[in-house]
Amino acid sequence: MNPRVVIAGTESGVGKTTVTIGLMAALDKQGYNVQPYKVGPDYIDPGFHTLVTGNQSRNLDSFFLGEEGVKESFLNAGGESDISIIEGVMGLFDGKKGTDGAGSTAHIAKILETPVVLVMDVKKMARSAVALAYGYQNFDADLNIAGIILNNVGSKGHFEMIKKPLEEEVGVKVLGYLPYQKDLELPERHLGLVPTFESKELANFRSQLVELIEKYIDLEQLVSLSQEGTGVEVTEKKIFTSAKDYNLTLGVAYDEAFNFYYQDNFDLLASRGVDLKFFSPIEDNKLPKVDGLYIGGGFPESFLQQLVNNKSIKQDIYRHIREDLPTYAECGGLMYLTEEIIDNEGKRFPMVGAVSGQVKMTDSLQAMGYVDVKAVRDNILLKQGEKAKGHEFHYSKLINLADESKQVYQLYGGRGEEGRLEGIVRDNLLVSYVHLHFGSQPKVINRFLGYCQKYKRGS
Repeated sequence: MNPRVVIAGTESGVGKTTVTIGLMAALDKQGYNVQPYKVGPDYIDPGFHTLVTGNQSRNLDSFFLGEEGVKESFLNAGGESDISIIEGVMGLFDGKKGTDGAGSTAHIAKILETPVVLVMDVKKMARSAVALAYGYQNFDADLNIAGIILNNVGSKGHFEMIKKPLEEEVGVKVLGYLPYQKDLELPERHLGLVPTFESKELANFRSQLVELIEKYIDLEQLVSLSQEGTGVEVTEKKIFTSAKDYNLTLGVAYDEAFNFYYQDNFDLLASRGVDLKFFSPIEDNKLPKVDGLYIGGGFPESFLQQLVNNKSIKQDIYRHIREDLPTYAECGGLMYLTEEIIDNEGKRFPMVGAVSGQVKMTDSLQAMGYVDVKAVRDNILLKQGEKAKGHEFHYSKLINLADESKQVYQLYGGRGEEGRLEGIVRDNLLVSYVHLHFGSQPKVINRFLGYCQKYKRGS
């Protein structure tokens, strides 16, 4: 039956993530096996989901996967769970373009036929909250807004003032509220960092939040709402097919500096028989014995001195890349593999040096948004002419690229000229600012692992 619920907001900043994490943590405390999800390409919120539930959060993104692919991703992760909680993105109806609902929280909820619980910030509202809820409830007749949670409520009287007309005039259940809390803030989220391990601050935040959730929100009613959806079915599996066992070991950079990965990418690699060996460019002295290398994004700029200090692993990575170890790096991984990163004050930090060029940090955003990727050269992921989908977001740029650097992609969408060139390929090395979702082009997996297999046989 796949019990599930979408937690949406009327807009960004209404407390959607706080409420979502609180619900996940409270249900986990009660013994529920909670499977978390996040609508859209974000990496940060899924990191918090994973810590409070113990289950890896997945991104549900219709741009990457299409509607059937969203169903596949949902079913691939949620089979053993008692309840799935899906955190929305931005406002309920805000999609990829802003002019329609494609990719929005509402779109994902309709694909999965999932009831929605709407979070509303009513700090400065009374009856206006009823009008707002009425608009959301009646905007899309195909969407099931089954409940509302009020945030930043001033008092019990304030809550009752809004609750009664919401239920009687709008006809939607009010599951409860969170009182205004001046100091209740998600640790480090404002820094944009993904929590890779439990901290004292996060533990205290979770404990305080769970106490509020249990006191003010009807969890039993939430669980009941989650059972209103019909079963999710996929006509034909096209992404998670487990087609071939490669028996390979892939090194994956994973620590405080590098942790922007789509869990679906890991699942797809594992389904082909790949053993993922995680290592830390900050802490480890050398690479594990691997047949390929995957260095994802993150915030290396926040850990520059630690990365500089670990000379031994940088030398080991450089040597392996020069010996043709198939290596794919994106965004933060690209930055790490260049000769140096130059911070906003002009200070230079030597990096691996496998890419002949530097990265300059910038105050302004250099790229943001979804992109369609077309390969203009053969590389370890795509043949010339093949396409995939990804997302860009970075405050840095490549400078002083050597003539030997060959750009590999044309990008369409996002910021910048249509068909602009991006990414670098050299032998078995591919680096790019684009975060690819492998599910958008399943050929990526087999092609990359084919190169890893050749390397293993020749080593």
